[in-house]
Amino acid sequence: MIKEKIKTGLLSFGMSGKIFHAPFVKAHPEFEPVAVVERLQKRAHKLYPGIKSYTSVDELLNDDEIELVIVNTPNNTHYEFALRALQKKKHVLVEKPFTTTSEEAVHLFREAARNHCHVLPYHNRRYDSDFLSVKEVLESGKLGKPAEVYFRFERYKYTIGEKRFKEEAVPGSGLQYDLGSHLLDGVISLFGIPLRWHKTLAKNRPGTQVDDYVHIHLEYPGGLQVFVNTSLLVLSPQPAFVLNGSRGTYIKYRTDVQERQLLDGMLPGDSGFGVEDKGREGELTWLDDNDVKHTEKVYSAPASYSGIFEAVYQTIRNNKPYPVTEPQIVAQLRILEE
Repeated sequence: MIKEKIKTGLLSFGMSGKIFHAPFVKAHPEFEPVAVVERLQKRAHKLYPGIKSYTSVDELLNDDEIELVIVNTPNNTHYEFALRALQKKKHVLVEKPFTTTSEEAVHLFREAARNHCHVLPYHNRRYDSDFLSVKEVLESGKLGKPAEVYFRFERYKYTIGEKRFKEEAVPGSGLQYDLGSHLLDGVISLFGIPLRWHKTLAKNRPGTQVDDYVHIHLEYPGGLQVFVNTSLLVLSPQPAFVLNGSRGTYIKYRTDVQERQLLDGMLPGDSGFGVEDKGREGELTWLDDNDVKHTEKVYSAPASYSGIFEAVYQTIRNNKPYPVTEPQIVAQLRILEE
């Protein structure tokens, strides 16, 4: 039996819709982009001829042709729109942060089960080349027993941005829900749910209503200490990943190559997509069984956010376990909401 393509609707066609979702939906052979919500300017048809453009979320949710809804609207609307989509018996892929509270997240997972649908958290940074290199090094065993880990995601944005849902004091705003959710997802996916955590937030930019600095210390069994940092006032970024273990150290700067390429107009499948620039390799220093020190460059394999859409496809069509799990998301949100 030939299964139909997963007909997909996007709730927004701003940056996330145009850059992080639509190109990958279009590129995957088992998906078909059929509709978007564009409240004011209608531009999607220029890139995707024949796509339906709705003025409201309700119009898209009432489209019986759509099987999967991508919720990529402002953070404080994720829960409401995902819930409404599930009640329409549609599968849902929800941008980060999944919701603003762990209670909302649990309710969405229960509602999905009740309606025999899937609600899936979108965490594309698991498919970044830099993060995948960290995972590869950990799995190699060359670091020995991990003891101290630093994950950083830093930018320089001194002035207050124009996106109100990010800069106003509403649920889900602030840097911890933005870049912090990416970092926590990466840590939890690699090391599991922490035993304890301690969090520091700060507001450093003049006139800011939301946190623009986040530090989280997560404690794990066996003495592993993990430190998460993100800030909007870092003009010269430090390494994004530093891992110290009983037998070695791995240092890797953030590459963010896919986002840059997508903003420049490159598409998934184009030659060179997801390939890091030369000189951005990670550095692994380790001791062999004879305590001889080695230093080597770690070259990241090409990466693509197509991986998350393949996971969505496998879950919806073949009922395979989705890599971002309910316990991981609930644990992440408990840390963020504290």
